[in-house]
Amino acid sequence: MRRGSVEYEQVLHAVVEILRDRACRGAETVEYGRLCAELERLGHHVPPHEGPMPYLLEDASAECSPDGSLPLLSGLVVLKETGTPSKGFFRLARRAPYHRSGDDTELWVNELKELARIYAGL
Repeated sequence: MRRGSVEYEQVLHAVVEILRDRACRGAETVEYGRLCAELERLGHHVPPHEGPMPYLLEDASAECSPDGSLPLLSGLVVLKETGTPSKGFFRLARRAPYHRSGDDTELWVNELKELARIYAGL
């Protein structure tokens, strides 16, 4: 699946919907494997840690916050082993246009709080 293809855009739309739903439920996190299982049920096969997944998560965050003013949806996706996002999330959060600061834990907790606040009641 190529970034920008019709198939990619369909999967991206599904990722955004899944993550927005979780944000509306109080910023409920999801493990990579569970996200992939939800996508599979919708007819999209995406491996959890390779292929297009990193780009899908980055693009989901960018789609919902193109100017960096809103919290990053990709912060909801966590590793099974640690229960926290991958290093890719923290790299994304610290670069333009997001420019998030703080140590990893502080940055992530703040994103989750903002996701819960912004999406509450939607």
